[in-house]
Amino acid sequence: MSHASAAQIVRELLEGPVTRPALLRWRRKQFFATEGTGFYFGVFEDFMTARRHLPTNPEFNNEELAAEYVELRTRQVFAYDYPVMWWLEKAFRQGARSVMDIGGSVGVHYHAYRSYLDMPAGLTWQVVEVPAMVGIGRRLAAERGATPLSFTDDLGEAVGSADSDIWIAAGVLQYLEDARPKDLLTRCIKRPQHVLLNKLPLYRGGDFVTTQNIGDGCFAPVHVFNGDRLIREMEALDFTLRDRWSVHERSLYLPGYPERSFPSFTGLYFDARA
Repeated sequence: MSHASAAQIVRELLEGPVTRPALLRWRRKQFFATEGTGFYFGVFEDFMTARRHLPTNPEFNNEELAAEYVELRTRQVFAYDYPVMWWLEKAFRQGARSVMDIGGSVGVHYHAYRSYLDMPAGLTWQVVEVPAMVGIGRRLAAERGATPLSFTDDLGEAVGSADSDIWIAAGVLQYLEDARPKDLLTRCIKRPQHVLLNKLPLYRGGDFVTTQNIGDGCFAPVHVFNGDRLIREMEALDFTLRDRWSVHERSLYLPGYPERSFPSFTGLYFDARA
């Protein structure tokens, strides 16, 4: 018997009707502990309900969470970055010169990708982030001479006034309360030609909200989306799905809900129909 098969059998036993209550009590205690970083817990109707089950905390607006991004993620790319870089380079070759990077942290994508891509002349790259990340991102951009980078903490204004050729949202939309891609795109004056969505929790069931321990004593509600519905919504706005990839570095295990758990997240690339 393989290790994976044995683990699956153990999980099914733990999720059974006899042991499930004890499992949930144990995992809830783990979830709120330091060693629970990255864990998910609970199923909720919306963000407001989910936050009632969490301690008051700054969520992602926390400078301590930026340390990993500055020291590691601005200097290194990961397997899930390569599809994004492939489509970015192709968009640049087609004439794209402006990027809006929603949830781009301290400018991690620009800093990491410019070692691998020929960035076009006149490029502008706007990052939309929480205030703590914006402050660090601006200082880092000044230190590294990253002149194409700019930052804002106002998502509504950034989307409403957007005139960007490319939108990137990598591992962020699930943490925004009202940020289905279709909702953001219908609010902008000019829609982008290219939309890159990476590290999304997509699965085959219905949409729901859970919570995640994001580290350093911080917790956040998380949307989980039905993948087919999200793609149909984009197609209804005249975007065409050109690529889809699995992000094996991200998975979601929800104790007590094996039917809502899945082994990998998803990346999507859309372009606007001619």
